[in-house]
Amino acid sequence: MIAPQATDTKHWRFHTDVEKIGWLTIDTPGASVNTLSREAIMELETLVARFEDLASSGELIGVVLLSGKDSGFIAGADISEFDAMSDFSVLPEALKRTHALFSRIEGLRIPVVAGVHGFCLGGGLELALACHYRIAVNDDKTRIGFPEVNLGIFPGFGGTGRSIRQAGPVDAMQIMLTGKMLRPGAARGLNLVDKLVRHRDMLRWEGRKAVLQKRKSSEAPLAKKALALPLVREAVANQMRKQVAKKARREHYPAPYALIDLFEQHGDDWRAMIRGEVDAFVPLMGSPTATNLRRVFFLSEGLKKQKVRGERFARVHVIGAGVMGGDIAAWCAYRGMAVTLQDLDMDRIKPALDRAKKLFKKRYKKKHEVDAAMLRLTADPKGTGVARADVIIEAVVEKLEVKQSIFKGVEGKIKDGAILATNTSSIELERIAEALDKPERLIGLHFFNPVAQLPLVEVIRSRFNSDEAIGKGASFALAIGKSPVVVKSAPGFLVNRVLMPYMLGAVERVEKGESKELLDAAAVAFGMPMGPIELMDTVGLDVGKSVASELGHPVPEGSRFAQLIAEGKLGRKTGEGFYRWEKGKPIKGETPNHPDLAALGKELVRPLVDTTEVVVGEGVVANADLADIGVILGTGFAPFLGGPMRARADGRA
Repeated sequence: MIAPQATDTKHWRFHTDVEKIGWLTIDTPGASVNTLSREAIMELETLVARFEDLASSGELIGVVLLSGKDSGFIAGADISEFDAMSDFSVLPEALKRTHALFSRIEGLRIPVVAGVHGFCLGGGLELALACHYRIAVNDDKTRIGFPEVNLGIFPGFGGTGRSIRQAGPVDAMQIMLTGKMLRPGAARGLNLVDKLVRHRDMLRWEGRKAVLQKRKSSEAPLAKKALALPLVREAVANQMRKQVAKKARREHYPAPYALIDLFEQHGDDWRAMIRGEVDAFVPLMGSPTATNLRRVFFLSEGLKKQKVRGERFARVHVIGAGVMGGDIAAWCAYRGMAVTLQDLDMDRIKPALDRAKKLFKKRYKKKHEVDAAMLRLTADPKGTGVARADVIIEAVVEKLEVKQSIFKGVEGKIKDGAILATNTSSIELERIAEALDKPERLIGLHFFNPVAQLPLVEVIRSRFNSDEAIGKGASFALAIGKSPVVVKSAPGFLVNRVLMPYMLGAVERVEKGESKELLDAAAVAFGMPMGPIELMDTVGLDVGKSVASELGHPVPEGSRFAQLIAEGKLGRKTGEGFYRWEKGKPIKGETPNHPDLAALGKELVRPLVDTTEVVVGEGVVANADLADIGVILGTGFAPFLGGPMRARADGRA
């Protein structure tokens, strides 16, 4: 018998082989990643109808679903369609249609096998869970999960119920509530994946075997399912709410709470859970939180388009092994670069190496990976690495004359094309560059503390710099997994410029007798990740004073602020500042009652918002969008508000 001819649509390729196995490949046109757009789903409906016909006639014994992209399986639904899809007249029907399609796939009498490599996220994982069996490549590029909560929603293509069916209620809910991306081994351990293979080229062979052997995934064991039974589900749901409340307030981020409510209603019946998705999901999609989080996503993705093609960075030299310099060096080594770290002597460099090892142990799973990273990070007290480095970053004390001296000393040693950068947090580049023969070579690469956690790097442009130099700086930031925002050289640049009025205003209120605990609680109620006093302690009182002075806000003599600095109580790094710190956490007293914490928080944050408007007006950043994403990434400003400029426009700040 002759096998049916191949069928190609815009997003899918399908053919059957001589064994009557169907091979379905998704390959989104003109994109580096696969997404499930409305068009792709409509095409899949047509293909599934064909599978049903071929299976009924005995011409198809199974289907293997693979990806044609190197980047991975499916990164999720097409987020660019979400604004249009948030229309209440469109979304419910679209969700029901996709539910019906995935149920048809699940209901096929022939095995359907998903072969996963790279990203399998959101709607992609929901489609994989509708298949009967899942195979994944067991390497570091494979990531499996539901990141929807980061966009203000939760899985809406049946993923809530099917993940609970496979992994059990607690594990599945944890994945959805956190948005955590799982490595393949963890996904296998949670029964979201049935088999692991070593290489992508093994997916076809294992997929074939799975079809021929009619393999089918098993559900979670009864012991796990018991936690969704009516007698215990309410208690489990309440515990989930308590955990979510530690990180997100319901009025700011309604999606995780809506998901928990859905679980409390239907958690013991995965099919009912899927049916309940539509009514719970629809209000979230068009909510201000989801709308703003989508905007933040697109702004963040836009920063990645600054990459300069052909630029490669293999060697980095960092001058200054203090907290910032050492942590920048460690991060670059973690990202795979060879790094030399310079300071006056080994006594100053060793603490940075010790911190780096802690970072590597935390980030890597295997000892040999930690050892390899440590080999990439070399102590270099004599600065011999300068001549070979592709990037030289100065991160010493915030003193103009010290920085000028360093750059005068290295300018003649660096190779052509190397990036010469300062990590200054507030000093204008033109003043530092005055000491150089070629001032156009110096750019700013301003990192934020803690380096391993905060994604922003301000790429500072002086009046001397060319587009090429700034482009290379942005490209380097992307190469080490950071988000570059280009800002003009001006006192405080963007983030410190807007943060200082906010923090100093709060400090001034504490000086006048207001409760620091109350002010911090109010800022958190508004939506900030931490309050301004805790933030000042985290930044370091000495750093805060230095930046404040650069911006023309000197710390008054005789103030509590000045007294703490004089006593060496500089905040978290010394164990005491405005707060006493233990194990990296501030010890706080009781928070006084207040009738409207959020309103007080809005009042506290107003100087930050006002200053952001001024910075945009002065052209320090190119536009309000860049100001918003820069302030969100650099300060943690409430993402659900879309940034200070969007919040002001919406009347929410």
